[in-house]
Amino acid sequence: MSAAASKTGAARTPQALSPIDTLAQRAGFEIEWQDAHKEMRHVPETTLRILLEKLGLPCGNATQLQQSLATIDAEATGRKLPPLMTAEVDRAIALPVSTAKSGARYRIEMESGEVIDGRFTSPKGETALLSPISDPGHHTLVINDHRTTLAVAPARCYTIDDAWRAMHDSADHAPPLWGVAAQVYGLRRTGDGGIGDFTALASLATQTARRGGHAIAISPMHAMFSAGPNKFSPYSPSSRLFLNIAHIDFSAVLGAPAARTAIDRAGVAAEFASLEELTLIDWPRAMKVRLAILRALFEAFAQNHETPFYKNFSAFVEEGGRPLEDHARFEALQAEQIATHGEGHWRNWPDELRDPRSEAVASFAAEHREEVDFYLFTQWLAAKGLTHAQHAARDAGMAVGLVADLAVGCDSAGSHAWSYRDEMLTGVSVGAPPDLFNQAGQSWGLTTFSPHAMRTQGFSAFIDMLRCAFKCAGGIRIDHILGLRRLWLVPEGESAKDGAYLRYPLEDLLRLIALESWRHRAIVVGEDLGTVPPGFSERLQEHGLLGIRVLWFERTEDGEEFKPPRDWDSGVTATTTTHDLPTVTGWWRGKDIVWRSKIGQTMARADGRDAVEVALEERGDDRAHLWRAFQDANIAPADVDAPDIDNAPVDEALAFVAATPAPLVTYPLEDLLGLVEQPNLPGSIDEHPNWRRHLAKPVDELFLDDAFCDRLLAVDEARKRSVVQPDKPDNTGSKRADSP
Repeated sequence: MSAAASKTGAARTPQALSPIDTLAQRAGFEIEWQDAHKEMRHVPETTLRILLEKLGLPCGNATQLQQSLATIDAEATGRKLPPLMTAEVDRAIALPVSTAKSGARYRIEMESGEVIDGRFTSPKGETALLSPISDPGHHTLVINDHRTTLAVAPARCYTIDDAWRAMHDSADHAPPLWGVAAQVYGLRRTGDGGIGDFTALASLATQTARRGGHAIAISPMHAMFSAGPNKFSPYSPSSRLFLNIAHIDFSAVLGAPAARTAIDRAGVAAEFASLEELTLIDWPRAMKVRLAILRALFEAFAQNHETPFYKNFSAFVEEGGRPLEDHARFEALQAEQIATHGEGHWRNWPDELRDPRSEAVASFAAEHREEVDFYLFTQWLAAKGLTHAQHAARDAGMAVGLVADLAVGCDSAGSHAWSYRDEMLTGVSVGAPPDLFNQAGQSWGLTTFSPHAMRTQGFSAFIDMLRCAFKCAGGIRIDHILGLRRLWLVPEGESAKDGAYLRYPLEDLLRLIALESWRHRAIVVGEDLGTVPPGFSERLQEHGLLGIRVLWFERTEDGEEFKPPRDWDSGVTATTTTHDLPTVTGWWRGKDIVWRSKIGQTMARADGRDAVEVALEERGDDRAHLWRAFQDANIAPADVDAPDIDNAPVDEALAFVAATPAPLVTYPLEDLLGLVEQPNLPGSIDEHPNWRRHLAKPVDELFLDDAFCDRLLAVDEARKRSVVQPDKPDNTGSKRADSP
């Protein structure tokens, strides 16, 4: 144990709680947490003070402490119902004692138009109960003159079995399915201008479906910063409500002639072509060219408002409403502020521009209407492109289609934080505490929703985000789903280890996810990797959310041997690796160890031995363990030695994961192609080319490669031989499945 751990490792008894500890607990912080070594750690009071201040609960002296406690007490004992309450179908709904007296009447106005009248009969002082509701949806509860929303959810999310049954119009369980995981920016297509686009994605989906695949798990498609192309990590978006316009195929909607004309008018034809030849994506150069082409395309498009395309665009803008308009205004404002003042963060703009509802922002939008409309236009093209890719996947026979990735947070300088500023945390960064893989902890520079604001605002921002994520996909992957229960918050400017967990309303969030999952007929995958609280993954499975299991982490309790496929969990998705972890070839060669040393992530050893050499020796032992696991699973010959370091057993790894009982296995393109390098190396910025790797061949050419197609055929056959354990009996009822 480190010196820091020894000072804070002892758990305090309840009698020893300080006033700061008490306030922090009441505010939702966990003042103690268990680290990766199973040691209990106590959050220092200095950290708690800072975090409480950031949440608007000052505690610098006794008076402030009492006032902050009084604020929490007033909210907890308030007599009004919250704006939204969640519930589950066919289960009684408990209301706060103070909100309903025995004998009082209530009314429930159902989404369907039906009205249910009733009377509370609970004894005085006991919890008032509403009779169970069988229809999922957002209903309205009326008590006296107060109205609140009842979000009544199915017991579980839409599942792979549900998707299979819907496609085949049958009651059968889904067979073992597989899909491909792709970094969309890295896909190649002749004429893409150096960044993978939605047309290449549609082609990947169609071709994969023809070979038996049923899902394409994609990198986040969230909106980035048009005026800040140096920010290109898909997990640090400007907004999780809208799309990344970098992936637009200029000819997909308005046609190839219009695209060619726009490229010529923009004068970037030569630059556009040269960007396609690069091995690594040059985001600033590529985005400058793409924006120039999009502007030329928009100028021609906006000249005639009577075309069917323009009418479709107008309908899109009307449907997008205030959130879409806010995003477009932000894009225009940020570009103007950077151009005139060099300032991209909206918190450093003039006061009148920090509020999206201010007269100054409205005046700016009116004066720069064409510029705002341009950004609306780009979102229209992006939405058309991503929607087409999902339709192409389903039309080609995929049961699921695209699985969109929902980032855990957004950049605090972006449009989401600006337009929903009252719902977002400020002055803190989401991250992760120190663990076995990141001993310094992680601070991702992201913000997200405040749990307090979620409750007081009726979860409106969270619901908006879910609906946007589900809109163009057959499923979503929720990054760092542990954040539904608690998030590690780090004060801005502090070390990642100097943080604390803030609790979130897990049950409410799971119910809202299940409801939107059914409304959109889309599966939900949750990335439950890292320091997972006991019972959390099981809780996800109870709600029909698929966890993720990765080859490198599926070990026996002693941490040495790899679990045989039959011992992997069944209610999850399985994969060889993720975008943050080494590929099969990279792991076999120890490439990740070399990279970590190169960027300074390798810690010196106390015994003086070379840390890299030791790590590579240990990797050699791991290779032997993995090969033995392949042999024990009858995937590798029992009498053959493990391949040498230059010949990674990629096919065996793919087959090993295929043999697990997971209902869905997703294979990263990097492993299907046997690539060495991983897309992202956590903890690095410029030292490693994160989010910049381009595939060597266009998507269409990949499927002309016999070796690649043979690997897909082998994967498909291996999955057909696998056995998926069926879900527990469906106790949701047929009405529940069809109603949302």
